[in-house]
Amino acid sequence: MSEYTIVLPETALVARICGTNDSNLKLIEENLGVTVFCTGNEISIETEDQEIQQKFKFILDRITDEISENPAWDEDMVQSILNTSFAAGNSAQGFDASRFAISIPGGIKKVYPKTLNQAKLVEAFRTNDLVFAEGPAGSGKTFLAVAESVRLLMSHRINKIILTRPVVEAGENLGFLPGDLQDKISPYLRPLYDAMNVCAGSSIVRKMQDNDIIEIAPLAYMRGRTLDNAAVILDEAQNTTREQMKMFLTRMGENTKMFITGDESQTDLRRGIPSGLAHALQLLQGIPEISIVHLDGSDVVRSALVKKIVQAYENGKE
Repeated sequence: MSEYTIVLPETALVARICGTNDSNLKLIEENLGVTVFCTGNEISIETEDQEIQQKFKFILDRITDEISENPAWDEDMVQSILNTSFAAGNSAQGFDASRFAISIPGGIKKVYPKTLNQAKLVEAFRTNDLVFAEGPAGSGKTFLAVAESVRLLMSHRINKIILTRPVVEAGENLGFLPGDLQDKISPYLRPLYDAMNVCAGSSIVRKMQDNDIIEIAPLAYMRGRTLDNAAVILDEAQNTTREQMKMFLTRMGENTKMFITGDESQTDLRRGIPSGLAHALQLLQGIPEISIVHLDGSDVVRSALVKKIVQAYENGKE
């Protein structure tokens, strides 16, 4: 039986990949159905099957990427990667994550969906120009929307990225906050900035901002505009009113992608004001050109504990 070996650059990396008492290697063995063993900084499998060899390399590449980018690496992520990288035994619950990877030109970043619903969301981005992503915090909806927007921009498919969200938190009024418009709105868009910095790098993001390639604006500033050749992300959409949502959706122009993200269960609107997101999801379902993807607690990838918290709240709904 021939061996297929991958040489890792650091011995310390090997220990983290293998896990406690080689627990991660055992999971990989179960997933691929072959023997996995480690010698020094080399991890090998015993097989001549080229398809299994490719899967093995892809899994190790993904695990290595996650470890290098996530200081708080959780061994549960190995199971998540195995569940979503390739189906074990052609299980209907698995998928080929390499097909749904968001590859940003220039080798800056490759973003992989970590759950089946996240893969559906990436597929929706590719299929339709208007996509709703509804789900709890940490389910990856905003990060994937940003990654796809950066990919479109760096591929020269669009000319601009526009980030917006309604400002309703804590009853603050932008007019009374210090600084210019960007200073006032930036704190509300911090999660979008963080995701963009991960996908493209902070220096590139700053340069694009300086050249007005990335625009930030409160939702109210969208009124009266037609948005052409752009990727437009409306975040925290559960805090829009029905009127605001209609206004936003009708801003779409030529060659524009609109990604609307939000969590129906987390609205900050005053009591009695219906959410524009909930209304739009009900009103627009069934229109073929519009994709609606629902994510849930099983899609939370921030940490195993956050996943358990979200699922506890979901299970506790009356």
